[in-house]
Amino acid sequence: MTRVIRFYQHGGPEVLRIEDVDVSRPARGEVQIRVKALGLNRAEALLRTGSYVETPTAFPSGLGLEAAGFVEAVGDGVKNFALGDAVSVMPPPSMIRWPAYAELVNFPAELVVKHPPSLSWEAAAAVWMQYLTAYGALVDIGRLGKRDHVVITAASSSVGLASIQIANVVGATPIAVTRTAAKKEALLAAGAAHVVTLAEGDLAARLAEITGPHGARVVFDAVGGPIFEPLTAAMSLGGILIEYGGLSPEATPFPLFAALSKTLTLRGYRVNEIVGDPVRSATARKFILDGLASGALKPVISRTFPFERIVDAHRFLESNEQFGKIVVTV
Repeated sequence: MTRVIRFYQHGGPEVLRIEDVDVSRPARGEVQIRVKALGLNRAEALLRTGSYVETPTAFPSGLGLEAAGFVEAVGDGVKNFALGDAVSVMPPPSMIRWPAYAELVNFPAELVVKHPPSLSWEAAAAVWMQYLTAYGALVDIGRLGKRDHVVITAASSSVGLASIQIANVVGATPIAVTRTAAKKEALLAAGAAHVVTLAEGDLAARLAEITGPHGARVVFDAVGGPIFEPLTAAMSLGGILIEYGGLSPEATPFPLFAALSKTLTLRGYRVNEIVGDPVRSATARKFILDGLASGALKPVISRTFPFERIVDAHRFLESNEQFGKIVVTV
């Protein structure tokens, strides 16, 4: 029997339960992993509350997108992994089909990566969702490069911090946007060239002051809502806004005149389009592994919780107090 985390109805963190279940052997093409750490993501809270793009068709449902551990068993046809290998997993196309919140999990071999041995289990569990999301948006889609300004909202999240690091790797200027000044110094220490707080007032004017007459060519936004208009007002001609979230409970206005006058691209984005494409995924994986090896990319861990305190971990996830990744150790 193996301990897994499941839920039987949508709701708050308290609906999560730890249960003992039988885990089958890995199917053909799968790798079975003895989990040592889990990385938490906002998507898991959304699935739990019934607000995610994916919905359970039946209960109980598992959840989770990231894990790190060692190979326990391999299915038929798997050739690149051996028992005991230290591995971590890229986010699957369905966390209901391949949930990560468990002591023992089966994942498709193409989503399993031998991470650098220098990484701790906690750091390894904090790699793939944040860096793949940031790389896919900024480099693969946004073509971010030298002399570009990039505006990053929700900058103290794990994806926000990964975006700051990747922007610095490619020579761009990262501008972090955060709610208050509480995390300003930490964001500057994490590599942000500039930090703008929403509490300062006029977001568009502050961004224009930083970027000058050319504006920001790339905006990477997780929030939506009313800030859409000042964000697009500060963008450059032909700029691209990549939306990957929807944290604001308020309606998101369409910035018609900014989009027309600046010929802007406003694009929705999910990390699955990178993970699901073998060529793009391989390129992203190499970029990230090279960055981890060189130290240019370094996961920021906000706080760790033991497996038994998954409810507390989810409460902290929803508090918006974290700076970086929340990790659960097994």
